[in-house]
Amino acid sequence: MEESLSSFLSYNEIVRPLAKVLSYIRKVSRISYTEIEKIINDDPEDVLLTGYRWRLLIPIRSTRETLDWESKILLLDPDEIYKMPNVIKYLVENAQKTGEWNTSYAVAEVFKKMGEPNWEKMPALVKKLEERAKNGKVNAIQIKGICKKLGLEERVGSLIAELKGGGIMSPKLSSFAEVFKAKAPIYELNPSLFTSICQK
Repeated sequence: MEESLSSFLSYNEIVRPLAKVLSYIRKVSRISYTEIEKIINDDPEDVLLTGYRWRLLIPIRSTRETLDWESKILLLDPDEIYKMPNVIKYLVENAQKTGEWNTSYAVAEVFKKMGEPNWEKMPALVKKLEERAKNGKVNAIQIKGICKKLGLEERVGSLIAELKGGGIMSPKLSSFAEVFKAKAPIYELNPSLFTSICQK
């Protein structure tokens, strides 16, 4: 697990405490600031900042009633609660067993659990998202084009919903200029699934 995190985290001192927290939260779904403090026996600030930066941990508190990550408020307070995106649970589970950060495995598993009939095609879809992404973002027109190439054009809407529900991407509601330019909704990709296109 620590080895897999080290493959994309450049700050080595954070790897062990973050691995402990991810291993714990995978089993319980949610975790409090105080629980993190007890698990690592230290100040949780760096773990939370790194976890949020890579979208491994998402705060529950939000500025609005939406599911987008950018509206979540990262507060370092004993009363705060954090959760793990669904796809990260499978990344962590597999990393604990194999020592590898295997995006394809996690994507296939999360779609299979959601009952997606074409779950076997989903790692290829997500790989193509990575290829098309600019600054870790894609738009709905790009997603539609990828779905068409994979023979999934009729299911674009439901697949976008599943990509969001699985924690693979999130709407960028603040990017109005980009939305206007693209003439389509913009989505932020979960950087922990796309470590090759995200800065360390």
